[in-house]
Amino acid sequence: MAPTQNKKVWLESIYQKYHKPKFIHPDPLEFVYRYSRVQDQEVAGLIASTLAYGRVKQILKSTSWVLEKLDPTPSDFLKQEAPKAIRHLTQGFKHRFTKDEDLCHLLLGIQKNLNHYGSLYECFLAGYSKRDATTLPALSSFVEKLTTVIPSSARDLTFPLLPKPDKNSASKRLHMFLRWMVRKDAIDPGSWDQISPSKLIVPIDTHMHQVGLKLGFTKRKQANLKTALEVTAAFAKFSPEDPVKYDFSLTRVGILKNY
Repeated sequence: MAPTQNKKVWLESIYQKYHKPKFIHPDPLEFVYRYSRVQDQEVAGLIASTLAYGRVKQILKSTSWVLEKLDPTPSDFLKQEAPKAIRHLTQGFKHRFTKDEDLCHLLLGIQKNLNHYGSLYECFLAGYSKRDATTLPALSSFVEKLTTVIPSSARDLTFPLLPKPDKNSASKRLHMFLRWMVRKDAIDPGSWDQISPSKLIVPIDTHMHQVGLKLGFTKRKQANLKTALEVTAAFAKFSPEDPVKYDFSLTRVGILKNY
């Protein structure tokens, strides 16, 4: 791990080594690049990110299963299909703790907001303000819109795919999705161009939490929202306009090891 006085040098060395397109596979980000249209990229990205827990091979397999049902244009498919057809196509799906009913609710939530706003981007922007310090308020509003297909009394119990970002959950997969959609470089497609990368929050999982601890960016023992905000603030000292710049490269070792 980096010596205290050379954190910036160490971070840049990891960035230069791993922040390259050849290292995208087996990251679920690769599913976004299957599509050329922004509307399809954001649907594929939300599906891939929500299923991005567990072993990498299973994540790729499960995401492929879903997207094959929606191809060739996932956004058009969801806009046009009847809810009954979506319930039918999700039957038999299982990804660790995620059941076909969970997937069905996710797709119906996407469908409802695509038909109302035209795109997930416009849905997100409906809750976004440039005055907000981070994307957290807009993300919370986004999740609320996506989960309105489920009775409010049952959302927390029956729909763990989209945790509430403002309830101290790290919401790693949601912040990863935003990184894909907002940042634009050789790795992230960055289709959502009205949102500043400076407002993004670092996606915190076990690996990134350990990195944060070793670099002295946090002392918190749990990888929750407070930890994510602390680590993000620390990264912002090195890259204020793009605090999640190092996320992809720092997580390569863990992903490649588990593939």
